[in-house]
Parts: sequence; C-alpha cells; structure tokens
Amino acid sequence: MRDGKGDSVKRYLAAALACASLALAIGTPSVARGDKPSPMRFEWRLEGPVEQCGAHCRTWISATGVITEETARAFEAFARSNDVRGAKLVLDSEGGSVLSAMALGRAIRTFDMTTTVGRTTLLPSDGSDTPRATISPNASCESMCAFILLAGTRRYVPGDARVLVHQIWLGAKSKRARETSYTADELQLVQRDVGRLVRYTAEMGGSMELIETALRVPPWEPMHRLDVDELRRMKITTVDHLFEQDAPAPAVAATIPNTISTSAQGQR
Repeated sequence: MRDGKGDSVKRYLAAALACASLALAIGTPSVARGDKPSPMRFEWRLEGPVEQCGAHCRTWISATGVITEETARAFEAFARSNDVRGAKLVLDSEGGSVLSAMALGRAIRTFDMTTTVGRTTLLPSDGSDTPRATISPNASCESMCAFILLAGTRRYVPGDARVLVHQIWLGAKSKRARETSYTADELQLVQRDVGRLVRYTAEMGGSMELIETALRVPPWEPMHRLDVDELRRMKITTVDHLFEQDAPAPAVAATIPNTISTSAQGQR
C-alpha cells in the first residue's frame, strides 16, 4: 500500500521545483545568437593600437553574453579581484534572467561605474604581454540588459548602438507565447517580477516610461528599439561622452592685457 502522505510531499516538491525553474527562466531571450549562447563574461581591456593612442590608451571592462543565474556572482568575484570602482562597463548582451540582472545592477551601482553599449574586439597580438582591443558602437543591449545600463551612475549610449526592450516572460514558453496556456502560479510569477523591476528602476533613477514601453511589447512582436529622445527621456543616457578625452576641449578666452584669464587650462 502506498503512503499517501509521502506521495503528496513528492508532488509538492516537484511542483515547487517546476515553479522555481520557470521563475529563473523569466526574461531569457527568445532568440539566441547560436544554439548555446555564452554566459556573460567580465574582462579588463586596454585600448589599441598603441601607435595611435600612445600615452592616452584607455581601459574598460567588457561585459559580453547572456545574463544567467550565475552572472551577478561572477561579477562580484571579478570585482573582488580587480579595482573596478569608477570603471567603464561596456555591455553587449541579448538579455537574460530578470532576477540575476537586478542583482547584477545593484552590485554595479555600489562601484560608481559608467555604463555604455559597445562591442569589444581584440586586436592581433603585437608581442606585448597585454592584449589590445577596440570598442565599436555596433552592439546591442537587449531586454534586461537595458536595465543593467541603468546601474551606472553615469550612462552613455552611442548613436549607432541599439537598446531594445520587450515584456518579461516565462522563458520556457516564450517561443510559442500566444498558443501556450498559463497557470495562475505562472502568471503570479510574472506579476511578482514586474513589481520587482518597477522598484529596481526607481532605485536606479530610471523613468517609469521605460517600464511602460517595455510592457507594451509582447514576446511575439519585434523588440522596440529606443530612439535618442527616448533614451534621454527615460534617463538611460545621462552623459554625452564615455571618455573625457572624447569631450570637446574647453574654449580658451582671448588674452586681454592687464586682466586675468579664468578659462580652463586643459582637461584630464
């Protein structure tokens, strides 16, 4: 004779595990670049070629790949081994886990970083110990990546970069979202995470218009690309340049005899 109580416990555990799996899948990109997209990696990069940038070669942290359940912990481990305070974080990601993205964003905020969108490309080896790289604006920050952008205390999106948003969804059911049935528990998971995302956006100083815009785009429609005006209005872009060297040099006032010039004498 079977133990009815034991069977009930087994069924409860199975249901709990199923719900947990679905919750972790919320926000997973519906279209991946390949069969098995790589999880996000964090790597220091140094600008090159050295013949061009010389003594002014710039550094940044590239963050490329899908946001998984391990991404926030991977960043925290990277930050423990590197001095990331005030660094530039260059994102190229198709999105991923909602909960992990918010955890990552909160971790990034504690280090006073600048966030941007860009594609990091390694240059051929020049024989030195440190690989050199370039940044191209031809990159995408999709889905939950847009909310990681908000984590920077300064945020810059170049004109050619793409920031795309859509609804968060149950990842396991995103490919046939219109034809699939949903349980009350599944809908509750989505609503719970929408609420968490609203709170996170407010914490990061973002606009509720970003949430409203994303929630208008279901998974069966193309993601919405935010234009320049939207990026400014939604407080995703807050600065005009990623590196200070990119900023126009300050105007130098004409020297007038017997007066003291108060114009800036250079820039960092």
